[in-house]
Amino acid sequence: MIDRPILIAGRNGQLARCLRNLAAVRDLPAVALGRRELDLESREGIDKIIASLAPSAIINAAAYTAVDQAESEATKAFSINRDGAAALADVAWQMNIPFLHVSTDYVFDGAKPDAYDENDIPAPLNVYGASKLAGEAAVLAAHPLATVIRCSWLYSPYGSNFVRTMLRLCETQPIVRVVRDQLGNPTYAFDLAEAVLRIAERSVTDDRRATAGIYHLAGQGETSWHDFAQAIFHERSRRGARIPALEAITTEEFPTAARRPRNSRLDSSKAERVFGIRLAPWRHSLQACLDQPAGEGEIDAEGNRPGWRQRNAPLSDHARGQQAVAPDL
Repeated sequence: MIDRPILIAGRNGQLARCLRNLAAVRDLPAVALGRRELDLESREGIDKIIASLAPSAIINAAAYTAVDQAESEATKAFSINRDGAAALADVAWQMNIPFLHVSTDYVFDGAKPDAYDENDIPAPLNVYGASKLAGEAAVLAAHPLATVIRCSWLYSPYGSNFVRTMLRLCETQPIVRVVRDQLGNPTYAFDLAEAVLRIAERSVTDDRRATAGIYHLAGQGETSWHDFAQAIFHERSRRGARIPALEAITTEEFPTAARRPRNSRLDSSKAERVFGIRLAPWRHSLQACLDQPAGEGEIDAEGNRPGWRQRNAPLSDHARGQQAVAPDL
């Protein structure tokens, strides 16, 4: 039984929103703080707010996630993703409470032909991935019993993500061009949030040594961005809505400031062995996501959650009415 709240660092990001909504539905005490209340670039502020809350655990779902922009804002990316994460972990260690930190598949370079497991050596291709990898190391140095969770291709009805971008383009473009030579595991943020909360609860009540370390948690099944878009369009068409033509392109046909790994697939078998957790197949979760309208499930200022059912993508190339898309996360 958890009597003190779990602190969720991050409030408006898609995972943070799913975490706080799920916690509310489950009557699990939790407090989600955004940048205004919890500035990860202010150690003094971090110490003060966490001391006042006296949480039972901390989940760090806050991060600098602008992948392309990070190439020109490396200092800020490292300040938040490494230094801010380490500060949170250090406070959690000093308070002797569990710390869960969310990381990314972008710590890998994508050269491996198979799915990455936790023993594979990271080699990020871009500043964002490097800042997240540095954050993992800093977190584990500050809190040796921390749990680091890497996810892949996160999407939800909220925020900026690939699914929402595809749905928007369905309304505005006759042709959508999507990269076909990058592979990964689409991960529904609600599925990941449920798993993270289960791990957090176990960390509070059980021996933390059993949950410490790095884990991969991603949706079951693999696909390319192009085939992911195709599945989104199929589900939208099945619901009676219009869809544009879909055209496959290569990574070289869509240059971006930050290089992306060709292979982002994550092997999540360790998490299944240790926690008994296996996320749902991505195609099943995609249906659940599309059945939940954007904004449904939001908690208002009075804590109400009307009608809620439990169950990242820069754009370019407007020429000739076409739209080329590459994922942000």
